[in-house]
Amino acid sequence: MRSVRVRGRSVRVCEWLSGRGGLLRRAMVSLALAASLPFLAAIGDALPARASFDPSGYDFWVDSGMGPIKSRIFRAQDGNTRRVVYALDGLRARNDLSGWEIDTDIERVLTAWNINVVMPVGGESSFYSDWVAPSNTNGQTTPYTWETFLTRDLRNALAARLGFNPSGNGVFGLSMGGSAALVLAAYHPDQFRYAASYSGYLNISAPGMREGLRAALLDAGGYNIDSMWGPPWSELWLRNDPFVFAPLLRDNGTRLWISSGNGLPGPQDVVHTPMDAFNVTNAMGLETIALANTRAFEARMDSIGARNAVFIYTPDGIHSWHYWADEVYRMLPDLSANLG
Repeated sequence: MRSVRVRGRSVRVCEWLSGRGGLLRRAMVSLALAASLPFLAAIGDALPARASFDPSGYDFWVDSGMGPIKSRIFRAQDGNTRRVVYALDGLRARNDLSGWEIDTDIERVLTAWNINVVMPVGGESSFYSDWVAPSNTNGQTTPYTWETFLTRDLRNALAARLGFNPSGNGVFGLSMGGSAALVLAAYHPDQFRYAASYSGYLNISAPGMREGLRAALLDAGGYNIDSMWGPPWSELWLRNDPFVFAPLLRDNGTRLWISSGNGLPGPQDVVHTPMDAFNVTNAMGLETIALANTRAFEARMDSIGARNAVFIYTPDGIHSWHYWADEVYRMLPDLSANLG
């Protein structure tokens, strides 16, 4: 565990890529993408840990511009309403339960630490963003408005109906949800004072990332990424790139926990069948891209003198739920100290 080092000045994306050491940075990102781009079409195809349904949670429905949206609520053991954290899913988020509930049991530990857990359900391929239009490639009729839902509709309903504190919350997510957690914290600092990204895509302006994400959204539900933030290099693409808005996270003083594996399988990733081997190989590629993105984001935070982030790089780790669950437990004392 370590904090980001300090250097004195802010740099733009193009300056970071072209300045001193820029050739090495471009090479690092490009090599990782060249090796792993075929796997981007399956972002969110993480290896499962275990399948479960936790009866201690309950459904919490809230109206939105997308229609009624369900979240799963797990109450803190001591009954407090002050300490609240949101858990965001990956690209292939389902409409019945969050992957966090299906494939982990983190809510049992978080609630034992007297933290209320909110798990929004759904949002496949959404990046938890407000889209500019419905996708014209899969019959979607209503555009996603996830950022508005999470920061207005759900937030207000939790406060009005459950008495949950609408300020000083935490938010964490994996993969798609990791970058979304940083977006929410950057633009809604009154709501989120703590944000964590596990294996997140935190440098979507890097070479090849837009093309890879386009393929990923088509593969995960047939979504047209142009309906999300408009054409590549639009202002909305830059608005949603953590690498670009990093100064906001510094200036807000948001406590950040950023982690990635190294793309190499560990003892938990036992291969029993050819399909397991395919999934492990796929998860290795995805984590390699996440690692390159996370390293780039760390360098960006370093360059602007940010002091509010912890970066964790595990000695092994692929795009898999058991690694993300382990990271929640590693983060928990820090999260608990910064909520409410």
